[in-house]
Amino acid sequence: MTTSTALLLLLHRDEERKPTNTGQLAAQVLSNSRVVVTGDLQRPLPQPLLEPVRRTLLLFPADDAVDLRAVVDVAGDPRPITLVVPDGTWRQASKARARIEGLQNVTCVTLPPGPPTTYRLRAEPKEHGLATLEAIARAFAILEGKHVEVALLDVFRKQVDRTLWMRGTISEREVYGGISAAAHAAHLRG
Repeated sequence: MTTSTALLLLLHRDEERKPTNTGQLAAQVLSNSRVVVTGDLQRPLPQPLLEPVRRTLLLFPADDAVDLRAVVDVAGDPRPITLVVPDGTWRQASKARARIEGLQNVTCVTLPPGPPTTYRLRAEPKEHGLATLEAIARAFAILEGKHVEVALLDVFRKQVDRTLWMRGTISEREVYGGISAAAHAAHLRG
């Protein structure tokens, strides 16, 4: 899906190979996205990480974060937006701003209150916490329109349900979007 808003996913190295990671799924759906692995001294971050021709916003509920809706239409700033999203545990994500060069002066934004997470693959430690893809979808609804959120959440729901089916937690008939013949055959061979 093509958007004018770019996604820069700062993926902590511990999340890179987790099948339950949803940030990478969002990056696969959004064509205007980059995934940069953080926390790995063997892979330095690309420089420059941020593009000065774009307006950069960091999606994280820091103490000084402002509601994303309040900064979307800044008068006199026609630059397209890059939404930077740290993806890792709360502890890992909270350190990204201080540890990654260039993020210290980036406006930190947060999402308005919304429904609780529908993510059922991992336990959520924060009361209003969301899976990374859910947070990206809600942000893109504000930045690009509701249709982007709907498309992202459709992929998210399919991924969650299919994973639960593979684990034997839900039946095949409960899987949103169904199970492809190839996935069904692979599961039987499993």
